Amino acid sequence: MSLRHFEILRAVAETGNFTRAAEKLYITQSAVSHAIRELEEKAGTALFDRLSKSVQLTKSGRLLLEEIIPILASCEALDTRFRCLEKLAPLHIVSSITIAAFWLPKILKAFEQDLPDIPIHVDVVSAANAIDILRDGKADIALVEGAAPQGPYLCTPFASYPLYIVCAPDYPIAHKELTLQQFCSEKLLLREKGSAIRDTLDSALYLSGYTAQPTWTSVNSLALIEAAKAGLGIAILPDVLVNEPLSQGKLISLSIQDLLLENELFAVHHRDKYMTTPLKTFLWHITQAVSLGFG
Repeated sequence: MSLRHFEILRAVAETGNFTRAAEKLYITQSAVSHAIRELEEKAGTALFDRLSKSVQLTKSGRLLLEEIIPILASCEALDTRFRCLEKLAPLHIVSSITIAAFWLPKILKAFEQDLPDIPIHVDVVSAANAIDILRDGKADIALVEGAAPQGPYLCTPFASYPLYIVCAPDYPIAHKELTLQQFCSEKLLLREKGSAIRDTLDSALYLSGYTAQPTWTSVNSLALIEAAKAGLGIAILPDVLVNEPLSQGKLISLSIQDLLLENELFAVHHRDKYMTTPLKTFLWHITQAVSLGFG
C-alpha cells in the first residue's frame, strides 16, 4: 500500500464514481480500478459496492477510510510545511558572554524584524565552549571574541573592544605607569583561563616573557569589578563593562608600558555548512553591527 492508494480510495469515496475520481486525480480510470483492486486484495474484503451508476463504501471500506483520513491530512500538512522548511527550522546561536550582553540583543532585534517567525535558540557560554559546541554540530553559528579559531571555519570579524586595566582610585599605585614586570607583581583580579579576555592577556604577556599570577580568578566579570572597586587589586576587563564605574570615579584606568590589549569579535560558522536564508540573514545583520551602532 502507498499514500497514492489511500488518495484514490478517498477520491472514489468522495465522488462515488471511478471515472470522476480519475478526473479529480488526473489519472486514468484503469489506474483507479487497479489501485482499488489492490487495496481489496490486501484487505481480503470488498471496500466498495459496485452499483449500477455509482459505487459506495462497504462497512469495511468506511472503517479503512476513517483510518486513512488522518494520515492523508497529516501528509498534506507536511507537504505545505515542506515547501518552507527553512522558515520553520530553528536558528541555533552560541555566543560568548560579553557579545551576548552588549551586541547580540540588538542584532537579534533587527533580525526578527526581517524574519519574525524563525525560532531562535541562544546558548551563552565561554568563547572556548562556543567553538566546541559549533564543532559538535550543535549550533549554526558561534559569536566569539579574541583570536580567530583554527579549523574548518569561516570567521567574519564584525567589531572589537579594548581591554582596560583598572583599579580603585586609592589603590597604592593608582597614579603610576607600570612596567610589565611591576604589573605582574601586583594583585591581579583576572578572568579564568580559557576566557577570551584572559587568553588575550596571557598571550601578550607570554610574548614579552612574563606570566600573570592572579590573586583572584573568576568567571564573573562583575565580581572582579566589585573587587577592584574595593581596592583589592587590578582588573583587566572590556571597556563596555568598566565605562560606567570609570565615569563615576569608582575606578581609574592604569597605563602599562608595552601592553595594549584589544579583543576582536568574530561570527564563526563551519565552512562546509549549508547556508540557509535565515543564517545568511543573521550573518548580514552581524556585519551591520558596527555601522548600526550596536557596539
